[in-house]
Amino acid sequence: MTSRLQGSLMVDIAGTWLTAEDRHLLRQPEVAGLIIFARNIEHARQVRELTASIRAIRPDLILAVDQEGGRVQRLRQGFVRLPAMRALADNPNAEYLAEQCGWIMATEVLAVGLDLSFAPVLDLDHQRSAVVGSRAFEGNPERATALAGAFIKGMNAAGMAACGKHFPGHGWAEADSHVAIPNDERSLEQIRALDLVPFARLSKQLAAVMPAHVIYPQVDNQPAGFSRRWLQDILRGELGFDGVIFSDDLSMAGAHVVGDAASRIEAALTAGCDMGLVCNDRAAAELALSAAQRLQVTPSPRIAGMRGQAFSNVEYRQHPRWLEAVGALRDAQLID
Repeated sequence: MTSRLQGSLMVDIAGTWLTAEDRHLLRQPEVAGLIIFARNIEHARQVRELTASIRAIRPDLILAVDQEGGRVQRLRQGFVRLPAMRALADNPNAEYLAEQCGWIMATEVLAVGLDLSFAPVLDLDHQRSAVVGSRAFEGNPERATALAGAFIKGMNAAGMAACGKHFPGHGWAEADSHVAIPNDERSLEQIRALDLVPFARLSKQLAAVMPAHVIYPQVDNQPAGFSRRWLQDILRGELGFDGVIFSDDLSMAGAHVVGDAASRIEAALTAGCDMGLVCNDRAAAELALSAAQRLQVTPSPRIAGMRGQAFSNVEYRQHPRWLEAVGALRDAQLID
């Protein structure tokens, strides 16, 4: 008898509160996570009310957001507008500032009832990819590793697990995987020497990794998120990573290479993803859910480790560490 495929779905909702249709979707056991976007957010109190209403239905769901800083920051009104991570590198105390950014980001995200921000970006800034660009900490792999490691230290201190993205590196491929299928023509040796360095060095600090919708044809003809070569042989085998693997959004153009949403979720879970994200397309999410039900998937036991360990005080702005962190970023002219 063959063992069942392990994995689950992360979905999204359209508005700032749950509809009856949303509630029905979230009750399905194959759904184990929900990600919120800017359209779901008005202000901190509303997000706390939304997350509380979700927890009332499914207290076990992993609730996520993209809150990297810079241009990728969904929580804005009433939240610190963090700098793009590339802005940190030029400061003499860059690692200290990166740690403070990680702590502030995680503290604010946890305070509204979310578990996780998909951060940090471990891609290198090769001055080629517009979609990565200033989201990366650095172009030098050693420097990027040091800064990302400090950011993770801050996240962990606040009670949040870290998710490094986009494995094995999206910084060389020029196309944007949201709208195209990028290719990175370099050899595995070239990628190992540069882009894989942050993932390899930080593999024990990362609780999760998100692979790129990028094809590396010298390594495999499938995008990394659908590739057993990348996820099993290299990430799990070579790098010894034992955390959660989240797919990037399976609705993105870079994922369409393997077919419809049912084919994408099956391909992602078969390759080794623990959770497949299907966002911004409810019909696709329902198709993926039907596929997960047909495949009789069971949730990965790794997922529970992504729950946030929030210190529940919503008055965190009076905390001494908050005052120190915000003061340091202001002194460095990184925030207003």
